[in-house]
Amino acid sequence: MKKLPLAFLIVLISSWLLPSCGDDDNTTVAEAYAEWKAKNDAWLLEQQARTNPDGTPYFKTLIPSWNPAGYVLIHYFNDRSETEGNLSPLYTSTVDTRYYLTYYEGTAIDSSYLQTTYGAGIFRTKCSDVIEGWAIALQDMRCGDTAEVVIPYAQGYGVSTSNGVLPYSALKFNMSLVDIPYYETNPN
Repeated sequence: MKKLPLAFLIVLISSWLLPSCGDDDNTTVAEAYAEWKAKNDAWLLEQQARTNPDGTPYFKTLIPSWNPAGYVLIHYFNDRSETEGNLSPLYTSTVDTRYYLTYYEGTAIDSSYLQTTYGAGIFRTKCSDVIEGWAIALQDMRCGDTAEVVIPYAQGYGVSTSNGVLPYSALKFNMSLVDIPYYETNPN
């Protein structure tokens, strides 16, 4: 019985002391990353306004039907007429991709090029198991396409640190859709 009052007293004292220790730094994630968010948002706006030498938009904006507020920017490096007729993944598809991921200012974050389980540089995943921005981009791609994809933080890792990615990070992927190893048919 003596342990219960002692435990209660420890919890009571801890709850009184710990908040006072943290009062010096009551910074929220939004406040701590305000400058980072502003730089990412500015860069994203620059990418949206980016044009080709002939004045046409550099990026195509993809807006998914399931999230009209969400979007990604995509620029294909290959001639899409060469991949016309190739398979495109569904949301439930398993895909083989290669990718290189950076922050807006070019700092490398991740890459599939060191993976060897499914082949040299191949990252295998389901479209439904990755960040929303990837799923949006992949469903527009065809096997053989290579693209630059810009993903706003809302369709990326959001407002918290995840997988080592900073909050409010716009992401830049250079990615290729290599294959859809277990292609399923669209039930619609």
